[in-house]
Amino acid sequence: MNGLSSAVTAIADGLAALIFAAISIGGVEVNLIVVWLFAGMVFFTVWLGFVNLYGFGNAFDALRGRYMSPTSPGELTPFQSLATALSGTVGLGNIAGVAIAIAIGGPGAAFWMVVIGFFAMSLKFAEVVMAVRYRKVRDDGTVSGGPMWYLYFGLSERGLPRLGRVLAYIYAFLALFAVLQILQVNQSYSQLSAVLGIPEKGGYAFLYGTVIALLTATVLLGGARWVGAATSKITPFMCALYLVSTVFVLAANASQIDDAVVTIVTSAFSTQAATGGVLGAFVAGMRRAVYSNEAGVGTATMAHGMAKTDVPASEGYVALIEPFIDTIVICSATALMIVVTGVWDDGYNDIAMTSAAFATVSPWFPALLAACVVLFAFSTILAGGFYGQKVCDFLFGDRKWVHLVYLALFCVSLPIGAIADVGAVINLVDSFFFLLTVPNLIGLYLLRHAIRREVSLFKELKAARGKTDQAI
Repeated sequence: MNGLSSAVTAIADGLAALIFAAISIGGVEVNLIVVWLFAGMVFFTVWLGFVNLYGFGNAFDALRGRYMSPTSPGELTPFQSLATALSGTVGLGNIAGVAIAIAIGGPGAAFWMVVIGFFAMSLKFAEVVMAVRYRKVRDDGTVSGGPMWYLYFGLSERGLPRLGRVLAYIYAFLALFAVLQILQVNQSYSQLSAVLGIPEKGGYAFLYGTVIALLTATVLLGGARWVGAATSKITPFMCALYLVSTVFVLAANASQIDDAVVTIVTSAFSTQAATGGVLGAFVAGMRRAVYSNEAGVGTATMAHGMAKTDVPASEGYVALIEPFIDTIVICSATALMIVVTGVWDDGYNDIAMTSAAFATVSPWFPALLAACVVLFAFSTILAGGFYGQKVCDFLFGDRKWVHLVYLALFCVSLPIGAIADVGAVINLVDSFFFLLTVPNLIGLYLLRHAIRREVSLFKELKAARGKTDQAI
């Protein structure tokens, strides 16, 4: 067993070293995979005419059901699709990830997280438009969308069927492993155990993982509608609970907010060597923002691809809201809270920094943080299991027994993740996760004209409906 464990660790470390290869610029390590993602974000922002600036009105129209009808294909309302996608992105990255960014790059990293979140909106729009445009609609009305399908169908339509099949199957194979949520259950229990004063490993951890696994199985067995119903209730509640909690902390330190904002902005352009200067702050913020909102990874498109609409661009506008809420709102709230309380300079380097900020209000406030962490982790686990089943649809067909086998394996991994030292597994899962961006972005670049064509069709439809409304 020791030999097998060593072999797995060696493979995981080697793969992580390859995927997260970096170049040194001014003494700062810059991961090439993150630069690859950021380049995609900037490209589609320009290519789509800064859709991240003008798209909010269209997004809210779509959420209100303006582009949905009883005969539209799909299984989830646009709001349920958004909630399911948000449940996969809003998680520990918004709590621990922000703290890690600030620990590495100083308060200025938070400023660059917002900048990355802004550009991420355009890339999320692009991939969701393709997920709806090229989704598979079955005779019984069920649908499956995501990068696998738009790589397969979209590139075939463009005259590149072989490349489309290769990229689609590479993506699907990697996604089966990338959506495992071992880290979520492990880290959520870690925060919970710290608050409750119980052992971080052992029987309590296994019990926690088992309970999470049973709850996950219960929801996922109900199919897409159960997932949509659960996340549409959990996601708004957990976001509101966390944001209200941060508001309490900020209110208790209201006199320091202006100074904190100044600190964040000035630190973003600081030449301080300790944090790598401007580039160090940018890289730290870029890493955590990309990790948080998952734009370019493509997993969230599997939720948006199930929206009840026959207008692909309308769901793309809905998807714009996802990085905005995840990175620009929630991550910014976390960063401001950390800086305004001054705990960022107290030697913390992970979620303990956020917990310390909560503790400045009251000794019991970290318990509220633990509740938020558990909710965030559970919603992300639900999304991961749901995405895994969508991948199985592509690889093996929409077979119930395949769903059950994958669900069993997915849920069994959760209690194991709670008790295990998951360092090697995390390296493997993270490597697969970021590898997804390679086939996904290649496909999106090749489909860029199809994306812009859908935007034009949406504008024509909106103009036509506007004339109809005026006539009425």
